[in-house]
Amino acid sequence: MASTNLLATSNAIKLNGLSFVASFSDKLNHHFRLSQTTRRVHTSCCYRERSLKVVTSLESPEAETSSDTEGTGIVRFLKGKSYLVTGGTGFLGKVLIEKLLRASPEIGKVFLLIRSKDQESASKRLCDEIISSDLFKLLKKMHGSSYEAFMKSKLIPVIGDIGEDNLGIEPEIADMVRDDVDVIISCGGRTTFDDRYDSALIVNALGPGRLLSFGKECKKLTLFLHFSTAYVTGKKEGIVLETPLCIGENITSDLNIGSELKLASEAVRKFHGSEGIKKLKELGTERAQHYGWENSYTFTKAIGETIIHSNRGHLPVVIIRPSIIESSYKEPFPGWIQGIRMADPIVMAYAKGQISDFWGDSQALLDVIPVDMVVNAAIAAMAKHGCGVPEFKVYNVTSSSHSNPLRVGEWMDLTHQYLCDSPLEETVTDLVRMKFHTSLEGFTSSLLNTITKHERKINNEGGGLSMKGYRKLNYFVSLARTYEPYTFFQARFDDTNTTSLIQELSVEERKTFEFDIRGINWEHYIANIHLPGLKRHFY
Repeated sequence: MASTNLLATSNAIKLNGLSFVASFSDKLNHHFRLSQTTRRVHTSCCYRERSLKVVTSLESPEAETSSDTEGTGIVRFLKGKSYLVTGGTGFLGKVLIEKLLRASPEIGKVFLLIRSKDQESASKRLCDEIISSDLFKLLKKMHGSSYEAFMKSKLIPVIGDIGEDNLGIEPEIADMVRDDVDVIISCGGRTTFDDRYDSALIVNALGPGRLLSFGKECKKLTLFLHFSTAYVTGKKEGIVLETPLCIGENITSDLNIGSELKLASEAVRKFHGSEGIKKLKELGTERAQHYGWENSYTFTKAIGETIIHSNRGHLPVVIIRPSIIESSYKEPFPGWIQGIRMADPIVMAYAKGQISDFWGDSQALLDVIPVDMVVNAAIAAMAKHGCGVPEFKVYNVTSSSHSNPLRVGEWMDLTHQYLCDSPLEETVTDLVRMKFHTSLEGFTSSLLNTITKHERKINNEGGGLSMKGYRKLNYFVSLARTYEPYTFFQARFDDTNTTSLIQELSVEERKTFEFDIRGINWEHYIANIHLPGLKRHFY
């Protein structure tokens, strides 16, 4: 079975009663894009609003719960259930799988949709990327010598691709999965902000619809759970609500998915090579901003949500909208991370002494959420809504609500203090506090001076900027443009549904499946968990 998805092969697609032909030509790839010390870092930065209560220890919400109540019945729900998971080899997907297996060893099968040329290579990916990962070391301790056998008895690699009809699964295997699966977890996607438009549409926009169609044919399915993003509502101010996205309601009726696919298809035919990729990326950004989104990632994720909402029928659906997912807070151990996450390229460049300025507002809200809290919230929502009641529920799993906000300047101040005590590179000895510029021109000018001084110091001579220096300048200016919606972010996410979900848990469930962001101590998380984890991952 071919694992590539070609828009050049015409496939008739029907969405919301509209039939059209999509033809693209691009090989898809899933793009997921980082010990621990006991040092306590103190800060004198004053970024928190006085009107906001800062909570540094876990508080139980004012719900009448006790240790002898069942709560949501999470463990009972998980027992014996089988799952179909996309994106299982990614950062979020792996943490989800680990928690499911650790919290409920008696769960059924976990079918993992894996893009691979044959069963042998799919099994190898399972072993190399999941079973051998250090993320699963607690499970290794739990099962000892039977660990590998346990994992292979639970995790079933299924060759497929959400960019293909019927998920690209062989008919016999598809029938087996349909007979067995109870819950579908849509965790796969392309997360590059400036992704080429055709690829983002195929995976982020159309992929969830294909998965939903497959789910409707599953005999025992009780829930379809989809991971989206908190920024899926586009350029918003004020409070961002936990409401479904619908074309013609909270999304302009001018958006026509068929027309967008046709635009991307025509661009694929017209442009080729590296110039074609550049044009397709520019097209994605242009179309996203035309409709009120920051980038092609959030825009195509929004389209994916609208397709799920309009085509779900009576299938129960939960949408989890996390903000900026970073390293684990506690589980399975603090500071685990895979790859470069969103906030980390800036941190790494700063740590290496490459930049000391950035374009942004130090008072802007930096909405970071640890990956284990996202997973715990999703599992709790799964248990609550997995009873087959045909409702559609959205959960903002975020930290910028009124309970425990973090600001951009605070993040970088704490990073500066940590790096002064524990540099990532020994050659960086004169790290200064990050300076924020309100204009792109001011940032570019300051960055140009920094790079020029650095080159003159190395070369011990004057002269203009080298080609390498210009590439570095262009890279950081491009990075600043990409991050501008987030470094100037002032909106806040409503988390009423998420807070209510916490209140329904028993005391024991709150301990086992913790996702109350009021319990996050940001100083501790940044200085003693995240940055040491980042350092361990790269060095």
